Amino acid sequence: MRLRHYAPVTRVSFDDPNLVSCAGLVPVMRLAQDAGLDGLVAGRVRIPGDKGANPGGKVATIVAGMVASADSIDDLNIVRHGGMGSLFAGVYAPSMLGEFLREFTHGHVRQLQAAGRDHLVALAARTPVLEGADALTFVDVDSMLRRVYGKRKQGAGFGHAMVGGYNVWLRGYHPLIATLSTPLGAPVIAAARLRAGNAASARGAAWQVAEAISTARACGATGLIVVRMDSAFYAKAVLWACRRNQACFSVTARMDTKVHAACAGIDEAAWLDIKYPQAIWDEDEQRWISDAQIAETSYTAFEGTRWQVTARLVIRRVKRLNPQQHPGQGELFTRYRYHPVFTDSPFVLEQAEAHHRGHAVIEQVNADLIDGPWRTCPPAGSPPTARGWPAPRSRTTSPAPPVTSPHVVTPSPEPRPSVPASSTSPPAWPTAPAASTCTYPNTGPGRPRSTTSSPRSTPHPPKTSTSDEPGGPPPATTPAPPAKPTPGASRQRDRRLLPDHQHTKITQCQKRLSRGQHPLHRWIEA
Repeated sequence: MRLRHYAPVTRVSFDDPNLVSCAGLVPVMRLAQDAGLDGLVAGRVRIPGDKGANPGGKVATIVAGMVASADSIDDLNIVRHGGMGSLFAGVYAPSMLGEFLREFTHGHVRQLQAAGRDHLVALAARTPVLEGADALTFVDVDSMLRRVYGKRKQGAGFGHAMVGGYNVWLRGYHPLIATLSTPLGAPVIAAARLRAGNAASARGAAWQVAEAISTARACGATGLIVVRMDSAFYAKAVLWACRRNQACFSVTARMDTKVHAACAGIDEAAWLDIKYPQAIWDEDEQRWISDAQIAETSYTAFEGTRWQVTARLVIRRVKRLNPQQHPGQGELFTRYRYHPVFTDSPFVLEQAEAHHRGHAVIEQVNADLIDGPWRTCPPAGSPPTARGWPAPRSRTTSPAPPVTSPHVVTPSPEPRPSVPASSTSPPAWPTAPAASTCTYPNTGPGRPRSTTSSPRSTPHPPKTSTSDEPGGPPPATTPAPPAKPTPGASRQRDRRLLPDHQHTKITQCQKRLSRGQHPLHRWIEA
């Protein structure tokens, strides 16, 4: 069996008026409607002009489209396919939704985030989304780097990432996520912020932690709240934000000289053997780890400053094995790798260490976001991001969490299996210009006012057949060559890639070459 048409001329569409492609949207949008999504958004978001009319209906359309696996403006047309019109009313076209999102500023994003928090509170009152929050609630904070390829995307910057065990710098965005979870419930995104790729991990984490704690209390978290973070958020502002909001913190401490001395000062008899409930794969040792030892001691962080904090230092240590060890050869002395956790939680040693390891649940949240709305964040080859691109707020177990959506709840709290991610290879340059189907306006935030393309963004003209080729069409008019770049433009671009001291050395060498005083001139003359 083979296809009747070639791939370039095949276009699949769902246009049967008697069929519904996404019947699962009915219970999801009914729950959002019962929780008052339209009214909450309309009461919070105020966008001037005709493009900002009826924000509640437009946000509901975006939510429905993203739950139905839409990851771009054009894909939002999925809610108008087939018989969807017989199920939903007030569905907006993608062109109107694109104009609506283009009007967003940072203040409008904050308004939409406030509406999302109100909707999460309404969902928590109607569903067991945070079951057990009256006893214990965890707030997990983490960040990740999402790669993009467009050099003109607004806010894109080079950030640090680990790829295949190597430290690399990738161009992209660096979102910050805060989730709420309980021992009986799956994680729910409580706060999110889209940042530039070169933003530090802890940038803006203090106020986001405070916002997530207040959201948790509004959702009924009357019990103990523990904020769990990795070593990137081991900062005085973040720890004191937890204390000011009457919450406990559990953060991975950086393994500096002082922490290493505190670990070495623990008596050997104080170490307790533990066994992981599930073996952990160690990337450094390339083996499974199932046994370890834990202990605790008192520790003062940021000592000597007005930000100093005294709490417990819980340490987990595992044996450092040599993978090249000869079989049967014993060890001269035992070496360990230490994993310190700085916490002020009231739990006993075993519980405090086990609860902090539960912070890994946010990695599943990141995986769900990558497989859902951030699979192409933003899509390669798309226009620059709007000034106030809404931050993602959703239930992590939904098929495709919406970007500023309310927290849509699915019946099962089990994390769904990972979907194969799309290719991360850069998009190929088109061989010939094609008619654009993008619904974004020609001007807007992130786009230049001038209509003249820059030399770096001007595509190569397509090759045309000449009269010398057999059977070729008559020669076409040769397009005008691209404008020449401004003198020194490449030098200015290279200057941004070099540190200041290297740029100074290069400038000095250029001056000496122009005066004939460089050693290279004397070598040439000799």
